[in-house]
Amino acid sequence: MAKGNNSGNNALQRPVKPSADLAAITGSGEITRAGVVSKMWEYIKKNNLQNPENKREIIADAKLKPIFGGKDKVTMFEMNKHLSNHLS
Repeated sequence: MAKGNNSGNNALQRPVKPSADLAAITGSGEITRAGVVSKMWEYIKKNNLQNPENKREIIADAKLKPIFGGKDKVTMFEMNKHLSNHLS
């Protein structure tokens, strides 16, 4: 079956607008949810924000804290929930 751009059902490929806090990491233009997650992981790895003792835990720096609802750290699963609050 051929893949088309008009599937409409794939929420990860639908363009979304990031909040101002999230745009500090992803850029302010429209981006897919998959693109947001990819940019977040790029940022996390570049800035060494994974807990070395528990790689599933992300340590919030000044840019991530507002995205994570003020929390100092979240799990990678919680991160996706927090990201949803910053996409429209």
